Amino acid sequence: IGMQLLMRRPEITGFISVAPPANMYDFSFLAPCPSSGLIINGTADRVAPPKDTASLVGKLREQKGITITHEQVEGAGHFFENDLDHMQPMIATVQDYVRRRLGESSR
Repeated sequence: IGMQLLMRRPEITGFISVAPPANMYDFSFLAPCPSSGLIINGTADRVAPPKDTASLVGKLREQKGITITHEQVEGAGHFFENDLDHMQPMIATVQDYVRRRLGESSR
């Protein structure tokens, strides 16, 4: 739903998608994707397999004018169950990305 809203709101200049279910839904509506963003998933995700997420990232990266950053949390499942090993690294990755993007827009 969040990615569909991205397509309807031109004022949105970026997105973060955590564990998108690329194997369950058709994300072709993101062509062309209007903004750059971060996609993050776990390498042990059995709900949304990493290969499907990587395929989605590859399709988005083919588009001109946007940058898609893809990060993976080693050993994490779909819900990043282990706080210390999975949830905290995922949150740190998101925070780093947001800080970097905010720094870019303030220049």
